This record gives sequence, C-alpha cells and structure tokens, in this order.
Amino acid sequence: MRNLATCYSEHAIKVSDSYCSGNSNQIYLSPTFIPTIQDEVSSLYKVKLSTQNHLFITLTWSTHTIDFAFSISINEYPSNSSKSFQFRKIKGSKKLEPFDSKIELIWDLTKASYEVGPEPVKGYFLAVLVNSEMILIGHDFEELELKKLVLDYPFAKSSLVSRIERFSGAEYSSRAKFFDTGIWHDIRITCVADDRKIKNSLSLSVFIDKKNVIQVKRLRWNFRGNQTVFLDGMLVDLMWDVHDWFFDSNSSTKSRSRAGIFLFRPRSGLDSRLWLEEKNLGEEEQEKVGSSLLICACKTPD
Repeated sequence: MRNLATCYSEHAIKVSDSYCSGNSNQIYLSPTFIPTIQDEVSSLYKVKLSTQNHLFITLTWSTHTIDFAFSISINEYPSNSSKSFQFRKIKGSKKLEPFDSKIELIWDLTKASYEVGPEPVKGYFLAVLVNSEMILIGHDFEELELKKLVLDYPFAKSSLVSRIERFSGAEYSSRAKFFDTGIWHDIRITCVADDRKIKNSLSLSVFIDKKNVIQVKRLRWNFRGNQTVFLDGMLVDLMWDVHDWFFDSNSSTKSRSRAGIFLFRPRSGLDSRLWLEEKNLGEEEQEKVGSSLLICACKTPD
C-alpha cells in the first residue's frame, strides 16, 4: 500500500521538477505588460516571550503616503492590548505605551537601499525590546554593526506568520520562504489577453521558480480556484480569487482599480486534508506551520 506522502505528491505539482524538466527557459512574460507597482508590504510576526506570553507584531512599508517611513502595530496576548504607530524619522528609538509590558522600538534606516517596492532590501535594522528581550523583525546589517546593537539582550522566539504584498499592474513578482527548513522561491503571476478583440478576455499564469504551476484560460469564468503545490517536501495550497476584476455590484467603485487575491498557504503536514482545518491545531502543531504569502493585485482600470 502506498504511503500518504506518495499519494499527495502524485497529485500536487512538484516545483522542484522545473530544474530538470527542460522547461525553465520558456518565455513567460510579454514586453507589452503594463509596468507593475508594489504599493505596500505588510509582515505579521508571532513572538513567544520567556514569560510564555505572546505578541503579534505587524510591520508595514507603504508608498501610499510620504509622511512616514513605516508603521508598526503590536498586539499583546492574552491582555489584547493593541496599538499602531507611524514613524517619520529614519533612525531612532521610542518607548511604546500604553502596554502591560515595557516595549521599546529601535530602528536605523540611514543606510537602507531599495529595489522596486517600499520595503528596504539591505542596510537596515528594526527591532523591538519587550522587557529587555530582543525581537528582530527586520534587519540586514553587517554582523559587526548588529552585534553592537543587540549583544547585551536575550532573544525572544519569533516567527513570520504571514506576509501581504499589494500591487497594481498586470504582472506580480515576489520571493517567499514558506518553511524554516525550506529555500527561497521566486514567484511570478501574469495576466495576459486571450483575445485582444474581446474586453476582459484574460488568462492567468502562476510561475514558481520559472515553472508554470497554474494556467487558467477564460479567467472571467474561472475567477476562483485552487491548486496544491509540492514545495520543499511539503504541501502548499495556492488559491486565487479575481472576482472583483470582472464583477462589481457597487457602482461607486466602478472608477477605481479592483483587487484580486492570490494566497499561498503551507499545510502543517501531509496528513492535513484541508488547510482551513489548521485553525483547530494545538500550539505545538501550529508552530510547525510555515508562513503564508497573500498577494493583493489591483487590475489597471479599462
């Protein structure tokens, strides 16, 4: 009798096959695509302190306004104290109140460099101190510079729960690491016209590490769906919902860009039948679940 892993892997798309299939050099984007803009990146971290209390920290980088470099939201559990803060300075420290714990934010973006989006990719440091426990929620400093800042503090246990990226355009690119033991994967989502003579005639393609894992024709009639992908020896559920690209009953939003969503959600294990069931997992099992990626894509208005 075949084991469960074998059954799953036969029905899931193995992205690792792209490196030996000979298809990785296929052209999968058009030079006529509308330039894509990354508007916002938001990362949610779960923190477990030495007191066994938990924090949920959301770090957001955005181009919606030039008044601040980033914003941060902190939720204390079980007290459920929650507050959001915006920061305009590129370097500094600030005590965050009111909370049951003593919380301080330390950051330095003076040497930060960027690529296409609002999130820095190197040369920056951002950390939270909770009762003198250090939580690194964003950093790419040289090791020596980092040690000067954090050498005297014990580290709290933290993990990335989810990441949300917002785009506008017709092509969306990202990188994601779904499991601690996994590797970084390149993700590209493209939408092209099936028939340029027919309005809203689109096909959808999703590529992971240059392998086409999803191709949906006549997207207007297949605006919702899901596919299982086999990554790093584990299962990742991929779901898309682009209903609002084509159908919008609220006339007041007709003139605005409409958002579709693409969710990459890892399962806790091969024995998990539906990723929606994971809300019932115990704490130890939940910690084994990797991090999710949600891409919110605004289609350029016609």
